Formats: sequence, structure tokens, C-alpha cells
Amino acid sequence: MNLMKRIIGQKKTARLALLMLAAALLCSGCLGRSGGGVHTAKGMTLIEAGDCEGALKEFETAILEGEDEVPAYRGQGIAYMGLDHCEEAAVSFDMALSYTDRKMDKTRQDILLYKASACCRSGSYEEARDACDKLLEQDETLTEALFLRGVACLGLGQQEQARTAFDAAGASSGGDYDLYLRIYEVYESRSLTAIGDEYLQTALQITPSGDEDYCRMGQIYYYLRQYDQAQEVLRSPVEKKYVPALSLMGEIYLARGDHAHAAAMYQDIEDREGKSPVSCNGLALCSLAQGEIEQALAYIEEGLALEGEEGKQELYFNEIVAYERLLQFDTAKQKAQAFIERYPADEAGRKEYDFLMTR
Repeated sequence: MNLMKRIIGQKKTARLALLMLAAALLCSGCLGRSGGGVHTAKGMTLIEAGDCEGALKEFETAILEGEDEVPAYRGQGIAYMGLDHCEEAAVSFDMALSYTDRKMDKTRQDILLYKASACCRSGSYEEARDACDKLLEQDETLTEALFLRGVACLGLGQQEQARTAFDAAGASSGGDYDLYLRIYEVYESRSLTAIGDEYLQTALQITPSGDEDYCRMGQIYYYLRQYDQAQEVLRSPVEKKYVPALSLMGEIYLARGDHAHAAAMYQDIEDREGKSPVSCNGLALCSLAQGEIEQALAYIEEGLALEGEEGKQELYFNEIVAYERLLQFDTAKQKAQAFIERYPADEAGRKEYDFLMTR
């Protein structure tokens, strides 16, 4: 597999996992801060700051000190998901559910959505489908439950049931670009791109409003490899220096082999918001594509040295690729081992590790 295909594959894997977690967070609404005690509240604040390891410690303390079990175990599960420890997350969500009662319908719905998402990400598809079925018994139009049921059914090889669930999710969403992008990415991850493309075509019928929607349309055209159309819909948000549009335009230029214009997009991002994992990773990709491996590693090191963990998954992956390109396979193996420990749900990272073990 060539360099850019491997990197693009990892970007899709990481993006799908993030979208699934983000969707679950959105579905939880205001429940994130309700109930619990001091340590539970601190844990949720740390999750919002991206410190899931610190959050876990707070939730463990909350449980030991007898704070309200439902929000404490729920928070623990969310923190585990943030660390890609999805099997442990499912156990925490089960514990939270065990402390709920019949009067807590909204809370149970919230926790079941988290559990279904965690189980899909860990490959526990039957358990995910069962959680979705419980949700849909209460509300058959719940978009996220329908989507996750589709993921679970596809994971179980039940393509017709998956399609029924995805179609129902689309109908209930009221026109959600991200939903159709996620459906595509699920199919693409299983080498069923032709079916996924149908959902992208459906999404193109949605009328965009604002820069975010135009970026979503650009993402769709990018996935369809219709780069001229992607650049056209991104023209206005790029002119406004809208960072997601600049990042996507950089990816499009990279796909077209126009490394100079790609680098200019990522430099624009850096000029606008300072060094960030996005700008450093983009510039590293440009250097990798041009065979400037040492320069790519320098950009990667700059990005990894920044505070926080958001956006660093791709940097860690591309660090592996860079050492591979330098033929430093022992270092690449060490980096790959650390990567799959840090992101156990990342299929592209696992494949990279397996590949390196054959070298």
C-alpha cells in the first residue's frame, strides 16, 4: 500500500472513532454535569479538558467515597472511552445502569447510548445491538441508536439489517451531514465503499447553510474523489480562513500531489492559531510526500510537544511511517507498539504494527 493511502486510511479510522464518541457526548445533553459529588464533577471537568487519565482517578475516588454511583460510573465509562479502553467502558456503563431505577428513563437512554458506542468500537457487536434494541423499544426514531444498530449489524455480517437501520437513521436525522459521513466511513472500513458512496450521494441533496456545512460537502466530494467540486464548495470558507476548510483543502492538494499549495494551507492554519497538531501534522504530511523525512519528523516532534492530547493520534501514526521510511524498523516497531497500547481501537495502527512485525 502506498504512503498516502495508508495515511488516509488511518485518518478515516481516527475520524470515525472521534465522531462516534462526539455523537455520544452530544446525545447526553446536559446530563454530563448532573448529579454526583465533588470528585465526579472534577472528573467531568477533566474530560472536557481532554485529561481522561486524570478524570479516571477522580471517578475512582468518587466511587470509593460513596458519591452517587450513576454519574460516577457513567463518567468512568466516558473516561475509558476517551482512552480507547472500550471494553472497560462497557463494564462501567453496566455498573451505572445497575444503579438506575424505572424513573430514570432519560438517564438510562443516555448511558445505553454510550454503552452501544463503546461496544461497537470494541467489536462487541451483539452486545451493542442488544443495547440499541432496548433504546429503540422506547423510541424507534432515535437517530444515534439506529446508526449504532447499523454499525453493530454490519459488524455481525447482517448487511440488510444494517442498511435498514442506516436508512431509518437518515430519515430521522432531518438532514445531518455528519451522520451520512459516518455511515460512509463504516462501510469504507469494511471495504464496502460502493454502498457507502450511495449515502454520500444522498447527503449531497442536503442544502448547506454556513461554513461548517460547506466543509461537510467538501469532505463528501473528497471521499468521492471529485476534487474540483470539493475545491469549489470550499472556496468561500477558505477565503475566510476557516480552519477546518483550510485543513481539508490541504488534504485535497496532497491527494492531487500539489505539495506546495498543501503546505500553504497548513501554514495558514499556523499563522492563524499558532502551532497546533493539525498544522504540524499537515506540514509533516507534505514533507513525507516529498521524501523529506527528517523534516517531517521535526514537524511531528513539534506537534507532540504541544500541551493536551487532542489531534495527536495522527501525529503518532505518521511518526511510525516516518521511521519506516528511514528504514529504522526497530524504532518504528517500538513506536507502533506504543501506538496500539495508546489507541487499541485503531485498526490502521494495528495493521501497521502487524506489518512491521514481518520486517
